[in-house]
Amino acid sequence: MKTRIASVDEVRESFRGQGYICNDEIATAVFLAAQLRKPILVEGPPGVGKTELAKASAAFLEAPLIRLQCYEGLDEAKALYEWKYGKQLLYTQLLKERLGDLLGDAVTLEECMERLSGFGDAFYAETFLEPRPLLQALRSEEAPVLLIDEIDKADQEFEAFLLELLSDYQISIPELGTVTARTEPLVFLTSNNTRELSDALKRRCLHLYIPFPDMRLEQQIIAARVPDVAEGLRRQLTQFVARLRDMDLKKQPAISETIDWARALVLMHAEELSPATVDATLRLLLKHEEDMVTVRGEMHRLLKD
Repeated sequence: MKTRIASVDEVRESFRGQGYICNDEIATAVFLAAQLRKPILVEGPPGVGKTELAKASAAFLEAPLIRLQCYEGLDEAKALYEWKYGKQLLYTQLLKERLGDLLGDAVTLEECMERLSGFGDAFYAETFLEPRPLLQALRSEEAPVLLIDEIDKADQEFEAFLLELLSDYQISIPELGTVTARTEPLVFLTSNNTRELSDALKRRCLHLYIPFPDMRLEQQIIAARVPDVAEGLRRQLTQFVARLRDMDLKKQPAISETIDWARALVLMHAEELSPATVDATLRLLLKHEEDMVTVRGEMHRLLKD
């Protein structure tokens, strides 16, 4: 992992080299989070590049990326660790087969319990532990980038469980005690704002909000990701997408969908936007039939000028 970051400009230029075009605010937030070893909470609508920011940061820092995808019902067993129950059952069977040898000449119940007492703890040793993303990040020899993706989809109880990790880079496991990070990870938490996150979680993090890009920035993104798009067409398609995002749609086009649309227009040898071309490729931008009907009804206005 990179041990020293010279400046915000170094972060921005590294991202640009990867095709991730960002503004000064994003580059500054990543610079500060990496230097201060402080978690960063990245909020914004779906599809603005929050997850890609963590991936680009891992590449920039030359660090492994460990990802935890959040969902409703996620608990600490799936995020932190699980016990290898199959292996435990196998060892239980082996112990059962040797039970007579182990007990030997023990007569009383107390003598039997004393001879077997050491085996209970053995079944909750490292041998039977299956690390999940959070524990993998804490045990990593090389400081990783830990991505906790879409934290707003997890329950509030799981959010509270993360507080110890985010403040002290450690986790308490009942059977093993407290596990402290060997090397502190750089933690990214992303949120699509489907629910309000707790103040306790926000206090532990640097905060970054990424909105949809303006037309100038989105043109730079398209130029970096789809260089075959002519300048005039690039200007037209970003203007069209910007007008779509101003409409009352069920789902606004994400940056990734704009990139896919640009690639499709290149494949179709489009030189400029026309109603026929837009209609044929509109499903790359819109994912709901109601939005398709709405946009087709406004096609003349959207393509004007």
